[in-house]
Amino acid sequence: MEISLLTDVGQKRTNNQDYVNLFVNRAGRTMIILADGMGGHRAGNIASEMAVTDLGVAWVDTQIDTVNEVREWFAHHLEVENQKIYQMGRDEAYKGMGTTLEALAIIDHQAIYAHIGDSRIGLIRGEEYRQLTSDHSLVNELLKAGQLTPEEAEAHPQKNIITQSIGQKDEIQPDLGIVSLEAGDYLVMNSDGLTNMISGSEIYDIVTSDISLDDKAATLVRFANNAGGLDNITVALVSIEEEAAL
Repeated sequence: MEISLLTDVGQKRTNNQDYVNLFVNRAGRTMIILADGMGGHRAGNIASEMAVTDLGVAWVDTQIDTVNEVREWFAHHLEVENQKIYQMGRDEAYKGMGTTLEALAIIDHQAIYAHIGDSRIGLIRGEEYRQLTSDHSLVNELLKAGQLTPEEAEAHPQKNIITQSIGQKDEIQPDLGIVSLEAGDYLVMNSDGLTNMISGSEIYDIVTSDISLDDKAATLVRFANNAGGLDNITVALVSIEEEAAL
């Protein structure tokens, strides 16, 4: 398994409210956590860094070694972090702070993930790039209800309104998923600054190209910037090289 992480401020923003990092627990299990913060100029980057770092510190201190244990860990720790950021966001200096969150752990031949907001996790296998997560966004709710076409959703003025985040008053309802991994697979985690700028087919072409994993991450960011770079851009790539190496 090989991992590459990259974040970029983009072309239009003055600060980067995205944050990504990876953490290894005492059982040698890797978790990648990616967050896209929101709130005031200062609050968004604090929320994203805090969520990733707090959860990472909690993960590093575990001996978790099974998918079921990860599921239980998500259920407890994501809500703890949600309430922590919500309480902090009641302070005037951090008003409205919150963050999306993608957390993904690799356990043997499986990836288990938690998803809140409109950052994304996708799987590239064979000829296909498949989005594993479904955006917690107003536009996606309207799309699923048949009130918008995909074309209307792409250009919708309220595209950035999300329906769930870490830092909300109500208890969060994260989407949890498990995917079995095969040699040759790629997992793609990203903030919406990537997928709002480039298509799934472009992501597929770049990630399956014959360059290093770090170069693939850099190329994804460059394409998003060339397309306008309207938001911060963050990418985490996981390459599943051979089953014996997992």
